[in-house]
Amino acid sequence: MGIVFLRDLRVDTIIGIFEWERNTRQVVAIDLEMAADISRAAATDSIDDALDYKSISKRLIDFVGRSSFQLVETLAEEIARIVREEFDVPWVKVTLSKPGAIRGARDVGIIIERGTRPVE
Repeated sequence: MGIVFLRDLRVDTIIGIFEWERNTRQVVAIDLEMAADISRAAATDSIDDALDYKSISKRLIDFVGRSSFQLVETLAEEIARIVREEFDVPWVKVTLSKPGAIRGARDVGIIIERGTRPVE
């Protein structure tokens, strides 16, 4: 088992509880770690046998860009659900942040893990 990762995928979306946040798109940053059996892909050198991170990123860009959640918690759960259900990923770790949301801090966000974590 291996971990396929995606770092700092930035998407403009509607996110937040305040009135101005409901009317102004903000950037969220997404980091993913996804469990994947990479042995077959390594043996065949074929994308057909790999976890296609480009397809995952395109799906999340589309979904997050069209979403309008109030809480980062809800958005993170939906991202985890999409990755696990649509891409057959047994375990995912989602880090979702809102850069610049808190004055004086680089970003604020949430980290969740869903599914069965791979054993090394």
